[in-house]
Amino acid sequence: MSRADEIFIDMCKDILKNGVSTEGEKVRPKWEDGTYAYTIKKFGVVNRYNLAEEFPAITLRKTYIKSAVDEVLWIWQKKSNNVHDLASHIWDEWADEDGSIGKAYGYQMGVKHKYKEGEMDQVDRVLFDLKNNPYSRRIMTNIYVHSDLSEMNLYPCAYSMTFNVTGDRLNAILNQRSQDVLAANNWNVVQYAALVMMIAQVTGFKPGELVHVIADAHIYDRHIPIIEELISRPTHPAPKVTLNPDVTDFYAFTPDDFKVEGYVTGEQIKNIPIAV
Repeated sequence: MSRADEIFIDMCKDILKNGVSTEGEKVRPKWEDGTYAYTIKKFGVVNRYNLAEEFPAITLRKTYIKSAVDEVLWIWQKKSNNVHDLASHIWDEWADEDGSIGKAYGYQMGVKHKYKEGEMDQVDRVLFDLKNNPYSRRIMTNIYVHSDLSEMNLYPCAYSMTFNVTGDRLNAILNQRSQDVLAANNWNVVQYAALVMMIAQVTGFKPGELVHVIADAHIYDRHIPIIEELISRPTHPAPKVTLNPDVTDFYAFTPDDFKVEGYVTGEQIKNIPIAV
Protein backbone atom coordinates (compact mmCIF):
# COMPACT_ATOMS: atom_id res chain seq x y z
CA MET A 1 0.00 0.00 0.00
CA SER A 2 1.05 3.59 -0.40
CA ARG A 3 2.04 5.53 2.70
CA ALA A 4 -0.89 7.86 1.91
CA ASP A 5 -3.27 4.87 2.09
CA GLU A 6 -1.84 3.87 5.45
CA ILE A 7 -2.21 7.39 6.85
CA PHE A 8 -5.76 7.73 5.50
CA ILE A 9 -6.91 4.36 6.85
CA ASP A 10 -5.40 4.97 10.30
CA MET A 11 -6.95 8.44 10.48
CA CYS A 12 -10.41 7.20 9.52
CA LYS A 13 -10.26 4.31 12.00
CA ASP A 14 -9.19 6.70 14.75
CA ILE A 15 -12.02 9.14 14.00
CA LEU A 16 -14.63 6.36 13.89
CA LYS A 17 -13.35 4.73 17.10
CA ASN A 18 -12.28 7.70 19.19
CA GLY A 19 -14.04 10.67 17.65
CA VAL A 20 -16.83 12.71 19.19
CA SER A 21 -20.31 12.93 17.65
CA THR A 22 -21.89 16.34 17.08
CA GLU A 23 -25.38 14.88 16.99
CA GLY A 24 -27.78 17.11 18.90
CA GLU A 25 -25.40 20.07 18.86
CA LYS A 26 -26.08 23.33 17.05
CA VAL A 27 -24.46 22.79 13.64
CA ARG A 28 -24.52 24.88 10.47
CA PRO A 29 -24.34 22.36 7.56
CA LYS A 30 -27.45 20.73 6.19
CA TRP A 31 -28.13 17.98 3.68
CA GLU A 32 -30.06 18.67 0.49
CA ASP A 33 -33.27 17.47 2.18
CA GLY A 34 -32.86 20.14 4.86
CA THR A 35 -31.87 17.86 7.74
CA TYR A 36 -28.85 18.78 9.84
CA ALA A 37 -25.56 17.15 8.86
CA TYR A 38 -23.88 15.78 11.97
CA THR A 39 -20.34 14.44 12.13
CA ILE A 40 -17.91 12.32 14.09
CA LYS A 41 -14.88 14.55 14.64
CA LYS A 42 -11.33 14.56 15.94
CA PHE A 43 -9.56 17.74 16.99
CA GLY A 44 -5.99 18.44 15.97
CA VAL A 45 -5.17 15.73 13.44
CA VAL A 46 -1.58 15.91 12.13
CA ASN A 47 -0.43 13.85 9.14
CA ARG A 48 3.09 13.87 7.67
CA TYR A 49 3.94 13.01 4.05
CA ASN A 50 7.53 12.58 2.87
CA LEU A 51 7.49 13.78 -0.74
CA ALA A 52 11.05 12.55 -1.20
CA GLU A 53 9.77 8.98 -0.84
CA GLU A 54 6.51 8.98 -2.78
CA PHE A 55 3.69 11.12 -4.10
CA PRO A 56 0.86 10.98 -1.51
CA ALA A 57 -2.10 9.87 -3.61
CA ILE A 58 -4.29 7.19 -2.06
CA THR A 59 -5.05 4.08 -4.10
CA LEU A 60 -8.23 3.05 -2.26
CA ARG A 61 -10.04 5.15 -4.86
CA LYS A 62 -8.80 7.47 -7.57
CA THR A 63 -7.84 11.04 -6.79
CA TYR A 64 -7.89 13.08 -9.99
CA ILE A 65 -4.39 14.46 -9.67
CA LYS A 66 -4.42 16.85 -12.62
CA SER A 67 -7.80 18.27 -11.60
CA ALA A 68 -6.45 18.83 -8.09
CA VAL A 69 -3.43 20.60 -9.60
CA ASP A 70 -5.76 22.73 -11.74
CA GLU A 71 -7.58 23.93 -8.62
CA VAL A 72 -4.43 24.79 -6.67
CA LEU A 73 -3.14 26.71 -9.70
CA TRP A 74 -6.50 28.53 -9.85
CA ILE A 75 -5.80 29.79 -6.34
CA TRP A 76 -2.03 30.23 -6.31
CA GLN A 77 -1.16 30.99 -9.91
CA LYS A 78 -4.23 32.56 -11.48
CA LYS A 79 -5.17 34.07 -8.10
CA SER A 80 -8.77 33.84 -9.22
CA ASN A 81 -12.02 33.87 -7.30
CA ASN A 82 -14.15 33.13 -10.37
CA VAL A 83 -15.27 29.58 -11.16
CA HIS A 84 -15.19 30.35 -14.90
CA ASP A 85 -11.38 30.20 -14.61
CA LEU A 86 -11.53 26.66 -13.19
CA ALA A 87 -11.86 23.50 -15.28
CA SER A 88 -13.92 21.57 -12.70
CA HIS A 89 -17.32 22.49 -11.22
CA ILE A 90 -16.60 21.76 -7.56
CA TRP A 91 -16.97 25.42 -6.57
CA ASP A 92 -20.12 26.15 -8.57
CA GLU A 93 -22.56 25.95 -5.64
CA TRP A 94 -20.69 28.75 -3.82
CA ALA A 95 -20.52 31.07 -6.83
CA ASP A 96 -22.87 33.96 -7.61
CA GLU A 97 -24.50 34.57 -10.98
CA ASP A 98 -21.24 35.99 -12.33
CA GLY A 99 -19.15 33.05 -11.13
CA SER A 100 -17.51 34.87 -8.22
CA ILE A 101 -16.97 33.33 -4.79
CA GLY A 102 -16.32 36.75 -3.29
CA LYS A 103 -13.10 37.90 -1.64
CA ALA A 104 -12.01 34.34 -0.98
CA TYR A 105 -9.13 32.02 -1.87
CA GLY A 106 -7.42 33.30 -5.04
CA TYR A 107 -8.60 36.83 -4.43
CA GLN A 108 -6.58 36.96 -1.20
CA MET A 109 -3.49 35.50 -2.88
CA GLY A 110 -3.54 38.33 -5.40
CA VAL A 111 -3.84 41.23 -2.94
CA LYS A 112 -0.63 43.26 -2.96
CA HIS A 113 1.08 44.19 0.31
CA LYS A 114 3.82 46.68 1.06
CA TYR A 115 7.22 45.35 2.12
CA LYS A 116 10.59 47.07 2.39
CA GLU A 117 11.53 45.31 -0.86
CA GLY A 118 8.46 46.74 -2.60
CA GLU A 119 4.86 45.77 -3.29
CA MET A 120 4.06 42.13 -3.94
CA ASP A 121 1.33 39.62 -3.26
CA GLN A 122 1.65 36.58 -0.98
CA VAL A 123 2.68 34.15 -3.72
CA ASP A 124 5.38 36.45 -5.06
CA ARG A 125 6.58 37.07 -1.50
CA VAL A 126 7.06 33.32 -0.97
CA LEU A 127 8.93 32.97 -4.26
CA PHE A 128 11.07 36.04 -3.49
CA ASP A 129 12.04 34.83 -0.03
CA LEU A 130 12.84 31.28 -1.13
CA LYS A 131 15.15 32.65 -3.80
CA ASN A 132 16.74 35.42 -1.73
CA ASN A 133 16.43 34.41 1.94
CA PRO A 134 15.51 30.70 1.93
CA TYR A 135 16.41 29.96 5.55
CA SER A 136 14.00 32.57 6.86
CA ARG A 137 11.44 31.29 9.36
CA ARG A 138 8.90 33.84 8.17
CA ILE A 139 7.89 32.38 4.80
CA MET A 140 4.16 31.87 5.00
CA THR A 141 0.76 32.76 3.53
CA ASN A 142 -2.64 33.34 5.15
CA ILE A 143 -5.96 33.82 3.38
CA TYR A 144 -8.18 33.87 6.49
CA VAL A 145 -8.55 37.66 6.45
CA HIS A 146 -11.12 38.72 9.04
CA SER A 147 -11.84 42.10 7.47
CA ASP A 148 -13.01 40.33 4.29
CA LEU A 149 -14.88 37.34 5.75
CA SER A 150 -18.27 39.01 5.31
CA GLU A 151 -17.57 39.25 1.57
CA MET A 152 -16.53 35.61 1.15
CA ASN A 153 -19.12 33.12 -0.12
CA LEU A 154 -17.22 30.43 1.80
CA TYR A 155 -14.73 30.92 4.61
CA PRO A 156 -11.35 29.36 3.69
CA CYS A 157 -10.90 25.78 4.88
CA ALA A 158 -7.23 25.31 3.95
CA TYR A 159 -6.07 28.76 4.91
CA SER A 160 -2.34 28.88 5.61
CA MET A 161 0.96 27.53 4.28
CA THR A 162 4.28 27.81 6.11
CA PHE A 163 7.43 27.01 4.13
CA ASN A 164 10.71 25.93 5.70
CA VAL A 165 13.99 25.00 4.03
CA THR A 166 16.09 22.30 5.70
CA GLY A 167 19.30 21.51 3.85
CA ASP A 168 18.32 21.21 0.19
CA ARG A 169 14.69 20.27 0.95
CA LEU A 170 11.62 22.50 0.87
CA ASN A 171 9.16 21.52 3.59
CA ALA A 172 5.71 22.96 4.23
CA ILE A 173 2.90 22.94 6.76
CA LEU A 174 -0.67 23.16 5.49
CA ASN A 175 -3.09 24.46 8.12
CA GLN A 176 -6.75 23.64 7.69
CA ARG A 177 -9.52 24.73 10.04
CA SER A 178 -12.01 22.07 8.94
CA GLN A 179 -12.10 19.07 6.63
CA ASP A 180 -14.71 16.71 5.25
CA VAL A 181 -12.46 13.63 5.31
CA LEU A 182 -14.30 11.61 2.65
CA ALA A 183 -14.83 14.39 0.14
CA ALA A 184 -11.66 16.41 0.54
CA ASN A 185 -8.82 14.80 2.48
CA ASN A 186 -6.65 13.29 -0.22
CA TRP A 187 -7.70 15.96 -2.70
CA ASN A 188 -6.14 18.62 -0.47
CA VAL A 189 -3.05 16.51 0.25
CA VAL A 190 -2.44 15.96 -3.47
CA GLN A 191 -2.97 19.65 -4.23
CA TYR A 192 -0.47 20.94 -1.73
CA ALA A 193 2.05 18.18 -2.38
CA ALA A 194 1.97 19.29 -6.01
CA LEU A 195 2.33 22.92 -4.93
CA VAL A 196 5.43 22.10 -2.86
CA MET A 197 6.89 20.25 -5.85
CA MET A 198 6.34 23.23 -8.16
CA ILE A 199 7.65 25.85 -5.76
CA ALA A 200 10.67 23.67 -4.88
CA GLN A 201 11.57 23.25 -8.53
CA VAL A 202 11.47 26.95 -9.43
CA THR A 203 13.38 28.03 -6.31
CA GLY A 204 16.19 25.48 -6.56
CA PHE A 205 15.18 22.95 -3.89
CA LYS A 206 14.00 19.36 -3.71
CA PRO A 207 10.56 18.49 -2.25
CA GLY A 208 10.73 17.49 1.40
CA GLU A 209 7.91 16.99 3.90
CA LEU A 210 4.31 18.15 3.73
CA VAL A 211 2.76 18.32 7.20
CA HIS A 212 -1.04 18.56 7.16
CA VAL A 213 -2.62 20.02 10.31
CA ILE A 214 -6.42 19.73 10.52
CA ALA A 215 -8.17 21.45 13.42
CA ASP A 216 -11.51 19.67 12.90
CA ALA A 217 -11.23 16.43 10.89
CA HIS A 218 -14.69 14.97 10.52
CA ILE A 219 -16.71 12.23 8.89
CA TYR A 220 -20.33 13.12 8.17
CA ASP A 221 -23.04 10.78 9.45
CA ARG A 222 -24.15 9.81 5.94
CA HIS A 223 -20.53 9.13 4.95
CA ILE A 224 -19.80 6.57 7.69
CA PRO A 225 -20.83 3.44 5.71
CA ILE A 226 -18.99 4.77 2.64
CA ILE A 227 -15.81 5.29 4.68
CA GLU A 228 -16.11 1.85 6.29
CA GLU A 229 -16.32 0.21 2.87
CA LEU A 230 -13.53 2.39 1.44
CA ILE A 231 -10.92 1.61 4.10
CA SER A 232 -11.61 -2.14 3.80
CA ARG A 233 -10.51 -2.19 0.15
CA PRO A 234 -7.28 -3.63 -1.22
CA THR A 235 -4.46 -1.12 -1.68
CA HIS A 236 -1.71 -0.66 -4.26
CA PRO A 237 1.74 0.97 -4.46
CA ALA A 238 1.86 4.76 -4.76
CA PRO A 239 1.92 6.18 -8.28
CA LYS A 240 5.04 7.78 -9.71
CA VAL A 241 4.36 11.49 -10.23
CA THR A 242 7.02 13.62 -11.88
CA LEU A 243 7.18 17.25 -12.89
CA ASN A 244 8.34 18.68 -16.21
CA PRO A 245 11.95 19.67 -15.39
CA ASP A 246 12.01 22.36 -18.09
CA VAL A 247 9.63 24.68 -16.24
CA THR A 248 11.52 27.28 -14.20
CA ASP A 249 8.76 29.89 -13.82
CA PHE A 250 5.96 29.14 -11.35
CA TYR A 251 3.51 31.06 -13.55
CA ALA A 252 4.25 28.78 -16.51
CA PHE A 253 3.10 25.51 -14.92
CA THR A 254 0.00 23.72 -16.21
CA PRO A 255 -1.59 20.47 -14.98
CA ASP A 256 -0.08 18.75 -18.00
CA ASP A 257 3.40 19.37 -16.56
CA PHE A 258 2.62 16.55 -14.11
CA LYS A 259 3.24 13.04 -15.43
CA VAL A 260 1.38 10.29 -13.57
CA GLU A 261 2.54 6.69 -14.01
CA GLY A 262 1.45 3.40 -12.48
CA TYR A 263 -1.62 4.75 -10.71
CA VAL A 264 -3.71 1.66 -9.91
CA THR A 265 -6.76 2.33 -7.75
CA GLY A 266 -9.99 0.95 -6.46
CA GLU A 267 -13.34 1.92 -7.97
CA GLN A 268 -14.30 5.57 -7.77
CA ILE A 269 -17.12 6.54 -5.38
CA LYS A 270 -19.81 8.48 -7.19
CA ASN A 271 -22.50 10.85 -5.97
CA ILE A 272 -21.05 11.48 -2.53
CA PRO A 273 -23.65 13.55 -0.61
CA ILE A 274 -22.22 16.96 0.25
CA ALA A 275 -23.42 18.98 3.23
CA VAL A 276 -23.65 22.73 2.67
